[in-house]
Amino acid sequence: MPAPRRDLINRKLYLVPNSIVVSRGCPHSCDFCYKTSFFKGGKSFYSQSVDEALLEIEKLPGRHLYFLDDHLFGNRQFALQLFSEMVSMGRVFQGAATVKSILESDLIEKAAEAGLRSLFIGFETIDKENLCLINKRQNIDKNYAEAINRLHDLGIMINGSFVFGLDNDTPSVFEKTVEWAIKKGLTTSTFHIATPYPGTTFFDKMLNSGRLLTNNWDLYDTRHVTFQPLLMSQEELQRGYIHSYKNFYRWSSILESSRFHGRVKDQMKHFCYTSGWKKFEPVWNLIIQMKKLNLMTPILERVLSKISEDNITYRSLWCDLKVADIIVD
Repeated sequence: MPAPRRDLINRKLYLVPNSIVVSRGCPHSCDFCYKTSFFKGGKSFYSQSVDEALLEIEKLPGRHLYFLDDHLFGNRQFALQLFSEMVSMGRVFQGAATVKSILESDLIEKAAEAGLRSLFIGFETIDKENLCLINKRQNIDKNYAEAINRLHDLGIMINGSFVFGLDNDTPSVFEKTVEWAIKKGLTTSTFHIATPYPGTTFFDKMLNSGRLLTNNWDLYDTRHVTFQPLLMSQEELQRGYIHSYKNFYRWSSILESSRFHGRVKDQMKHFCYTSGWKKFEPVWNLIIQMKKLNLMTPILERVLSKISEDNITYRSLWCDLKVADIIVD
């Protein structure tokens, strides 16, 4: 495939202009995942060559990279070679991986050495029976707490992903999940209503059991329930999903989650990233309208940087948060 025409991108309009994909698909096959239908009839997971990936990375200015791969660690040998070559590049980057890939080898340490500072992880549910029901085998019997502690010890922030409405979920799942995420010190969390995407095993299950509520995907909205949950009402699922976001991103929740980290500087880093992510949306909207979003990228890089490298202090982090005010003035 030809290289992306990144010269066509107006970089000043983006916070993260250096988005990159070095692999496609995922080696796992969860029942609810779009990958099942997206790659149907073809190879469902493949990677670039390491040399191709490195060449593309070298062309990207600045420090920050965002790997949009579904599973950056999916091909262990590829990832190991990639991270080894990236150590000398001075990058900071974000990506996605699984609990299993964090626990089964030293690959996560290699990634941290190369500049990994934030990782998206599909925990999906804290209920083992649910994991079995959705064929999330890579998470079954894996120690979530051990994986989280390992990441935090390396200075890697965590964006946890959770799915609500699975067949073993009751109305108590929302409070339990949010409380668990806060007490584990997750920096950010994304919550989702389970969706039976056409072509997936989850879709077939809902269709065959008569629980599918709509097949009009032109009107689909991720905030809406498209199937009949087993142990709660549609209204309870939608209401619980909305309240989960509100409860996780309350100021009190952000403070409590920040305290999970041992060092005060790590607590400050967590607090700044989470509050900046969710508590300043009017400021973000204004910066976007003013077409000044690129001025925030160095701040993102600084917050992501390893504390021992950049000697981040309370004063410098607070100054970073106030930069938005300067831009507006």
